[in-house]
Amino acid sequence: MTLITTLARLEAVHSGRAQPAATVRHRHLSDHPLVFVPLTTAGETGAPLGALVGTDRDAPRLLVVPQPRDRDLRFQFLADLADVVLPHIDAYAESVEAAERTETDPETGKRVKVTAELCADAPQLIVPSRAGLDFVRLLGRSMRFRRTAEQDPDAPYPAPPRVPLLGRWLTHYGERARVPGSSLLLALTDVLSRHWATGQSGLEDQHLGALLAWIDPPQDLTGAEAARRAELARDADGQLLCPPAGPATDPAFDNRLLAPAIERYDRARSALAAAEDPLQADTRLAALTRAEREIRDLVESRTRPTWDAVWRGLDLLRALPAGAHVEGRWTRDRWSFTAHRDRVLAGEPPQPRRDDAVTAANKLATREREQARLEAQEALDDPLVMAGRRLAGEAFAGEVTDVVMAYSEGKRPSPRPLVTVRTDDRPRLAERAKVYRSLGGKPQSAEFVGYESDGALVLRILDKMGRGKEPEPGSVPDKGDRVCFTLFEHEQRGGAKLPDPEETPWTHGGPPGEPAPEAPDPVTEEDVL
Repeated sequence: MTLITTLARLEAVHSGRAQPAATVRHRHLSDHPLVFVPLTTAGETGAPLGALVGTDRDAPRLLVVPQPRDRDLRFQFLADLADVVLPHIDAYAESVEAAERTETDPETGKRVKVTAELCADAPQLIVPSRAGLDFVRLLGRSMRFRRTAEQDPDAPYPAPPRVPLLGRWLTHYGERARVPGSSLLLALTDVLSRHWATGQSGLEDQHLGALLAWIDPPQDLTGAEAARRAELARDADGQLLCPPAGPATDPAFDNRLLAPAIERYDRARSALAAAEDPLQADTRLAALTRAEREIRDLVESRTRPTWDAVWRGLDLLRALPAGAHVEGRWTRDRWSFTAHRDRVLAGEPPQPRRDDAVTAANKLATREREQARLEAQEALDDPLVMAGRRLAGEAFAGEVTDVVMAYSEGKRPSPRPLVTVRTDDRPRLAERAKVYRSLGGKPQSAEFVGYESDGALVLRILDKMGRGKEPEPGSVPDKGDRVCFTLFEHEQRGGAKLPDPEETPWTHGGPPGEPAPEAPDPVTEEDVL
């Protein structure tokens, strides 16, 4: 937590209202996101109870499992979920455009630009809180290896055909959500808490109702009072006025309302199975329908407030202008979506249960690189974020007081102007330390030379001045200009090339040539998009 964030939290406590932690929006928001509000059964990990899902805030699709212990009903829930999510994904997978990307030439080893097919857009999935991210990953892991009746007629509890395909997509979205800056799968509480600082802890910020209460409290209440009411207030029946933001349920709801309703459903289903004549069966079928409708109403009563809160939070985020680098990060998400679409179309097997050593190392390196890139880009896009880096000694801003032209030594001298910057910041500069500023969207590097007698900094500009003997206009700051330099690099470098999985040493799963510990499931026609 930066000093700026700490000060913002203190100000939120003092003022009774959340304070801005950013001046721009640092995450991409789709025009038509797919919102998913899940609800799970207490006491059984991953057992779905119901969900609201859809792209229309006024007409969500309600999915319910009246008896979560019934595998057939759970698989039907997953099949219904696939019928909503997969057509949405397919619509984005069909629209493509030509785009350039950089690849390594296998023959020369050089980086070359190639033209490839890129999806024009990608579907975005929004869940209420961080627990929703974990549930999406759990669903993906539990679905992508399911056997269908067509694959294995003797399989116990066969899954509907489209369930394994949905599991592969949810697994990809869950993995992509671990990449810093990615917006394919977002937890709304994480995005809101990135842009507003409240007067409560980060754990309390995971309650969507309490978080929104701090950001946009009623006129007659402070943020703390509104958040307390959102977390604790109950109606005359002892039920929370603001149910948890999924997928967990409240014990009072489970014990007083849900458990008796499921028990009535079980009795009605048993009575229908024991019916001896058509008239009796019709009567008992009506009783079963009423019991199922009661459970549907209960699930909707728990999920609809969270559904409305998600869209309210999206409205607050859309009011912020998007940061300059947001679109570039979304383009990388589109490449990720396109690559997974191509893997599915090519008939590749589902993602393995465990990554091999090379794949795991590549994922870790990618996440570290994207984390550093995200932190740099957020600071460049947002003066408030940059202020935090300046307070930490990782950047400085000031006025140019002098510019002296100088040249490098050698047969062909290049311009190396000396720029004096007066600043009140205290950057942690070592001898000949590199600093960077954004020049036309590209990083221009400079070298720290030393201090003037009055404490001003002297910098030597090193690049981005053209190829001529004289610097190009605008490439060197003029006297009186306001400049901002950072001690961190704006673009991240790639790491060392890792060996192919077949050449992994014995210390990381080898020796080469040994079979994998787990063979992937065979590819079937249900795995094809």
